Amino acid sequence: MGKVLIVAEHLDGKLNAATAKTVSAAVALTPETIDVVVLAADPAAVAAEAAQIAGVSKVLTVAHPANANALAQVLGPQVAALAKQGYSHVFAPSTTFGKDLTPVVAALLGVSQVSDVMTVEGATTFTRPIYAGNAIVTVEAPAGQTVVATVRTASWPEAARGNRAPVEAVSVDAALPAHTRFVALSADKTDRPDLQSARRVVSGGRGVGSAENFQIIYRLADRLGAAVGASRAAVDAGYVPSDLQVGQTGKIIAPELYIAVGISGAIQHLTGIKDAGTIVAINKDADAPIFEVADIGLVGDLFKLLPELEAAL
Repeated sequence: MGKVLIVAEHLDGKLNAATAKTVSAAVALTPETIDVVVLAADPAAVAAEAAQIAGVSKVLTVAHPANANALAQVLGPQVAALAKQGYSHVFAPSTTFGKDLTPVVAALLGVSQVSDVMTVEGATTFTRPIYAGNAIVTVEAPAGQTVVATVRTASWPEAARGNRAPVEAVSVDAALPAHTRFVALSADKTDRPDLQSARRVVSGGRGVGSAENFQIIYRLADRLGAAVGASRAAVDAGYVPSDLQVGQTGKIIAPELYIAVGISGAIQHLTGIKDAGTIVAINKDADAPIFEVADIGLVGDLFKLLPELEAAL
């Protein structure tokens, strides 16, 4: 059932776990082949990682100095050129990277994009969330043209490792734009796990009270080896930076363990954690909506309960 091309997401020579989740979605298509393309200045290390993902038929590498940084306007023409070489589908993770890149690829191919694929119902039929995840809609892409889609990584497991797919260097005949170029990257440095790929996440909400009080969230997260998240209310109040926001207008995550501390549970926040494995809620308000979705609920003062949890751990 066609051939799938997956664009690998990577940073600093390391493959993002979102790529393995995207492979799982591609496997659901039962295609003839699943190829992963790595675009980088030096793609060798990332390609070696991608070759280990179960289900991958081949890893293509496109080495070019312009690919040193993930600019959609630079990568897009190269991916589109590869897509024209017999691929029925082009998939990328529904992350900042994928959401930036796939519209460019779709536009260059003259097709519409399918966003946030949750399930695969057929070669051109998929389900995706709408209305902040309150409803799931089935969409069908036109037959006979390349399907360009982003995969909602929170809805798919990581594909297993242990494969030994061949790695092939390819050259792409594509005109790269001169109007877009990399200038600089500004990013926070942290030793904590990445929020979108972490297996454990501790999030704080308005109930934490202040930026200073948020240290209690960081301490519990460090004890658990977890990433730190926050509700929109906590971000809007200035307790933490916006890159920690979880929810409809933040990051959509699916950790094995999600601990919500001082978070009431507005629908916009719940949208971001609906696929989490175990949800633990700690809140002094026994009627908070978060308890309706929590697997484990603890009612009480977080400033008393969290130190007790730390001690127990």
